[in-house]
Amino acid sequence: MNWRIHHKEMTASTNLDALSGSPGDVFTADFQFAGRGRLDHKWHSSEGENLMMSAVLDVKGIPAERAATLPLAVGLAVAEAFAPVDPMIKWPNDILVNSRKLAGILCERHGESVIAGIGVNVNETSFPSDIALRATSLAILLSSRQSIAAVRDSILEKLASIFLEWRSGGLDILMERLSKRDFLKGKTISVIQTDDDSEPISGLCAGMAPDGSLIVDGAKIWAGDAHIANL
Repeated sequence: MNWRIHHKEMTASTNLDALSGSPGDVFTADFQFAGRGRLDHKWHSSEGENLMMSAVLDVKGIPAERAATLPLAVGLAVAEAFAPVDPMIKWPNDILVNSRKLAGILCERHGESVIAGIGVNVNETSFPSDIALRATSLAILLSSRQSIAAVRDSILEKLASIFLEWRSGGLDILMERLSKRDFLKGKTISVIQTDDDSEPISGLCAGMAPDGSLIVDGAKIWAGDAHIANL
């Protein structure tokens, strides 16, 4: 896959910028003033310190139920790009190291494309008090500042290969690798479901399924916020 990089010093949101893009276009910015994560959560990032990137991926001909599994494939690409710090994937869209958030993913479908928004804490070392105990960065983990461009390129290299695998074989072909990085598997968790006003569910997590769901207490959960019990 040949990526085409489009960079701005400042933008509202790289995901919004990507609406004008075509498959293969990648939009980045030093700072975004309307950046958001999943469920409209805000994404904290100091100017010029972190990676904010949105890649346009071609899902033409892919059924909607299969396209819904793409965030986990993107998460695997991000996690494998940082293999030396041993990241884990917290369903459905967080990348954690030592139980602290390193990166987040927001995938949005628009027509025959999916915009994969990826935010990575690269050189951030000071976080707001409400997330200070739950966040980390590559600079903290590696004890030195990192090249944002190098981080971007590492992710895009992994994303190119994993996306092609996913497109040809779905999430099934990636499940062994995903399972090894499944943060919630084997833990007792509680999930606040966000689809159809479903009731919260708690129990032992059996991990992620090839259809993109999370299996908790024998039930499949398709959308929600998961928390480890008693934490």
